Amino acid sequence: MPATIIDGKAVAARLRAQIARDVAELPAPPSLATLLVGEDPASAVYVANKRKLCVQAGMRDLHHHLPADIGADALGGLIDQLSADPEVTGILLQLPLPRHLDPAPLLDRIHPDKDVDGLTETSTARLVLGTPGLRPCTPAGVMVLLDDAGVPLQGAEAVVVGRSGLVGKPMAQLLLQRNATVTICHSRTRDLAAVCRRADVLIAAAGVPRMLGPEAVKPGATVIDVGIHRTDAGLCGDVDTDAVREVAGAITPVPGGVGPMTIAMLLRNTVTAAGLMTRAPAGV
Repeated sequence: MPATIIDGKAVAARLRAQIARDVAELPAPPSLATLLVGEDPASAVYVANKRKLCVQAGMRDLHHHLPADIGADALGGLIDQLSADPEVTGILLQLPLPRHLDPAPLLDRIHPDKDVDGLTETSTARLVLGTPGLRPCTPAGVMVLLDDAGVPLQGAEAVVVGRSGLVGKPMAQLLLQRNATVTICHSRTRDLAAVCRRADVLIAAAGVPRMLGPEAVKPGATVIDVGIHRTDAGLCGDVDTDAVREVAGAITPVPGGVGPMTIAMLLRNTVTAAGLMTRAPAGV
């Protein structure tokens, strides 16, 4: 029997509806400041979608579209200003940045309690230590999908393919916090397919189109495909979905799986940030 499809669109829609209800109960609507540098078409689409769903959830949209040649000092100064502004709940610096800008020091100027992407060093430390904070949106969205699908994690063997700071590493930390036994695979992993076949939960986040086929999947496993790629044949993920469906127990599609959850978790992080602001000063 083919694998059950985990419908990320439906889960994200329910989550956004709950977020809108939560926003309506707050004394003041949260506000999300998005920073878009330059004219990258894909980034412009992503930011536009984030802004639209932010407004639909009842939040305030504080957008800053900045020239591609802006200097690091000017961009960092704006981030400092937004971090200190009590009217700003969350800050999102859209990546990638133009080549002359190093993202790491700029991200780290975002106040950690406004870091709705969960990418600052402080947010990373909070994740590793298991203390309250804002978690990276895509891995957090994967956890919601697993819970919604009723996938047991305690004691499960989980394999994460990919070790990026954006998805792979935080994904492993979130799974560890749920008492899964976690293996991270990467470009130097020997016999990748054999390692993946051990997984009860297999998460593909390597950024290589259709790199995982049925030979890498344990029968009945839950497969979460974080990748998304544009090819001549259309969109695909890191998993050969059609072939893997014949082996897996459940799988996320591409598109319509993890992608919708990322923006939904960004909105949830913005609501969470509103709560953090009531307990801590806005200054860095």
